Amino acid sequence: MTTIDAAPGGGGEHEWTEIRPPRRGLPRLALGEAWRRRDLGVALAQRMLKVRYRQTLLGVGWALLQPLAGLVIFTLLFGRLAKIPSDGLPYAVFVYPAMCLWTYVSASVSAAAAELPQNPHLVTRVYFPRILSPAAAVVPGLLDLTVALALTAVLLVIYDVAPGPQVLLVPLWMAAAAIVAFGVGTWLAAINVKYRDVRQVLPFLLQTWFFVSPMVFPSSLVSGEWRTVYAINPLVGLIDGFRWSLVDSAAPPAADIASLVSAVVIVVGGLYYFRSVEAKFADVI
Repeated sequence: MTTIDAAPGGGGEHEWTEIRPPRRGLPRLALGEAWRRRDLGVALAQRMLKVRYRQTLLGVGWALLQPLAGLVIFTLLFGRLAKIPSDGLPYAVFVYPAMCLWTYVSASVSAAAAELPQNPHLVTRVYFPRILSPAAAVVPGLLDLTVALALTAVLLVIYDVAPGPQVLLVPLWMAAAAIVAFGVGTWLAAINVKYRDVRQVLPFLLQTWFFVSPMVFPSSLVSGEWRTVYAINPLVGLIDGFRWSLVDSAAPPAADIASLVSAVVIVVGGLYYFRSVEAKFADVI
């Protein structure tokens, strides 16, 4: 609604109110604006990184602790006791890359979902492209992921496993993991601003996502028509590709294209949903 003064001198004798219909259709993503203000995103990411390691005992060593603990537990339980197949690889070599990837994705999704509610002043006091908040939240974990993956080289030497030339694609899979975490985190960030019980539900959702993903078992155990359905989970293709690049496991099958499609839908849908509710953030946060 806009009030317009029709008098030449601005006396206000003749005024009318123009009522404009609300914008219909999909909202503008305004990604160009976010890109122009990317320096703010870099500053947010740097702040998150400093907060993460401030007054910590082990510092970046925590990046190794969680996947390493998972490696020991799952190797004993599933590799030796349950004898779960591992696509011809030593079970420790098979499971460790997936644990590293999962640690990064789960931590980044949680950070992206929580960042805006934990810092309401970012919404109520200043204007900036708020999509930069979940985007910045997935960046600091890439340092942890890089540090954790360094242990893979040790495992490859111990178990005498040589990666193939596709190891050069590992950075691309890391970028894909960041995009998936950003897409899911964008959905949850927008929902969490209004519904704070997301933080209670999120651990359960992440735990479920872990067990329906091929972390401790190969995705080849799911075969036939169900393989494509299973690959709708974006982590299926991501983990298959990551293992293939890093430890030379079986190449991702054609069914994993469903993971790519699913990831694109999640990211694009998350961007549009975030933008559609962003204007109300300051009112409800």
